[in-house]
Amino acid sequence: MKVFKKLFLPLVLAVSFSISSTNAQTLKTPAPSPLQTIKQNFGIGEVSLEYSRPSVKNRVIFGDVVPYGKIWRTGANASTKITIGEDTKIENTPLPAGTYAIYTIPGADTWEIMLYKDLTLGGDVANYKKENEVLRFTEKVTQLPNKVETFTINFADITYSVCNVEMQWEKTRVAFTISTEVDAKIMKNIETVMAPNDRRPYYNAASYYYDNNKDMKQALEWVNKAAELTPDAYWVWHLKAKIQLKLKDAKGAIETAEKSKALALKDKDDAYVKNNDKLIAEAKAMK
Repeated sequence: MKVFKKLFLPLVLAVSFSISSTNAQTLKTPAPSPLQTIKQNFGIGEVSLEYSRPSVKNRVIFGDVVPYGKIWRTGANASTKITIGEDTKIENTPLPAGTYAIYTIPGADTWEIMLYKDLTLGGDVANYKKENEVLRFTEKVTQLPNKVETFTINFADITYSVCNVEMQWEKTRVAFTISTEVDAKIMKNIETVMAPNDRRPYYNAASYYYDNNKDMKQALEWVNKAAELTPDAYWVWHLKAKIQLKLKDAKGAIETAEKSKALALKDKDDAYVKNNDKLIAEAKAMK
């Protein structure tokens, strides 16, 4: 029995140690600077960001934790990356589609922002090589009224052709602009994708023309074709009414909006009912 205990006790201890070691290896704790990936449809492509997000934690950030005048990885951990899905422009400078690391040199009043082709450098800024820069530009600092605890990069002020990338931390905001020559691309697509029995190209083309103040007579022709193919689509009739209003055809806009409203009421779409009421009021004021 004593021999058995001598043999069994070490075995139990070994198994217990093994279990404890396994548990220790799989223990997860929150990351101090958690990773975030965000994507944004832009133009006819997509832009995405991948970066780690440190927090203030009662520290002075800019000018202390992040020194002025020195290269910063613009976040924490691995390189902060921006991926642009189509050829575009950054602050009016052409930039090919691709993935780039974002490095910055913060200052009290301005930041230098660099797009860098080596994605593996991370925080090893002592080995930063200027020949790996794809683009460098300067942006002004804006002071925020309220403190941003966690470093944040986001997309803002998005239109068909322009999108701002904002960086915010502590009470500092810096932003830069991405732009794309989307109009020429869409106009070319409009010429090639029209199908005689599909309302979507007609509706989308008419909507694009309306939103961008192009040829309203052409937009009206396309939206009429869309309405013929889908006569119960109240959103198509509403677009037609908006186009008619822009063409100064108040009477036609009212008639079309009434038709759109009736269809929206039938489908219980209160938002379109309200939109049509508003359009009808605008058209009546025009007469």
